Amino acid sequence: MRHTELRARLEAVLGREASSWSKLFVITELGSRTVEEALEDGVPPKQVWAAVWRVLELPESAR
Repeated sequence: MRHTELRARLEAVLGREASSWSKLFVITELGSRTVEEALEDGVPPKQVWAAVWRVLELPESAR
């Protein structure tokens, strides 16, 4: 998964709030980092999306 695909998925789920949410919402599974911090630290987008998917309790179809 590329960064652009991750961002597109976030926008599909969170709408216009995706960018703010990615910068502000801390996810424990990502080492108590936000999505943006995790990506900046080199966490693969696929791993980030998996954590987002779990924390938002998205349906299996969004996996």
